[in-house]
Amino acid sequence: MKTLDARAQRQWYVVDAQGKVLGRMATEIAKILRGKNKPIYTPNADAGDFVIVVNARGIKLTGKKLEQKIYYRHTEYPGGIRERTAAKMLTEKPEDLVRLAVKGMLPKNRLSRKLVTKLKVYAGPEHPHEAQKPQPLAI
Repeated sequence: MKTLDARAQRQWYVVDAQGKVLGRMATEIAKILRGKNKPIYTPNADAGDFVIVVNARGIKLTGKKLEQKIYYRHTEYPGGIRERTAAKMLTEKPEDLVRLAVKGMLPKNRLSRKLVTKLKVYAGPEHPHEAQKPQPLAI
């Protein structure tokens, strides 16, 4: 019997984030990045596909998350904790908002750091990956 190589069958998908809820969209993207939608899924191997997210500026957050959800980062200097609300991140860096949501839904190991590199996020409707012929993904 022949063993299938999970890396040989990579696809490119494009997701339009306009009007989508961030968390629900991020769970579906995380499944595609891990390869859980394929019959050759293996937990310790990278069997996932590439995902392009366009219109990240148009995502929605439910409830009061825009004002109450806070993202922290540290400058590595004493007292260097910085915080931003989700509303501020959505106006300044909507790409990071989507990337952090997807990254949080992946396992915390070396493999997930590799999987995050297959996620391409853009604030507007254009992306430079037309040569890969991405297929639209309905979420």
